[in-house]
Amino acid sequence: MLGVGSRFPEFSVRATISTQLDTAFTEITHQSYPGKWKVFFFWPKDFTFVCPTEIAAFGELNQEFLDRDAQVIGGSTDSEFVHLAWRQHKEELRDLPFPMLADVKRELSSALGILDPQEGVAQRATYIVDPEGIIRFAMVTDLNVGRNAKEVLRVLDALQTDELCPCNWQKGQQTLQVA
Repeated sequence: MLGVGSRFPEFSVRATISTQLDTAFTEITHQSYPGKWKVFFFWPKDFTFVCPTEIAAFGELNQEFLDRDAQVIGGSTDSEFVHLAWRQHKEELRDLPFPMLADVKRELSSALGILDPQEGVAQRATYIVDPEGIIRFAMVTDLNVGRNAKEVLRVLDALQTDELCPCNWQKGQQTLQVA
């Protein structure tokens, strides 16, 4: 798995961005959202149980990520059409404000090293990538365990201070000062 300090891989994939068939799809690449922080999060499969809880949580916090000049980008190895169907049929996913990547060729998941060897799907991975394309945070949980979107936002806040942040640090609190 690619970790902190590595360059996020170059990629180009289709993404689902709405529930309307005529505007549902677009191409997203490593060059999309220039100058912004990016929060990538991957889930194993659409139409499952844990995944929509996480996706909805990132959707609810999307404006807070945008306020920090960060673009949230979700994705799985399902196709853009599966993403579309899921968004159309799952109430909490209908109005998602961020793209859902369709890594059907598994190229991005493979380049990141997050393709699960048993299941052949993306692992439940999260990356925070700085505006220069460098991975500053990487985390993977078991396929059965959802992540905490608020914790990802907290880590983004800490990274953006470019200072030393103690355990459980929250935005607005003092950072550590080296004497």
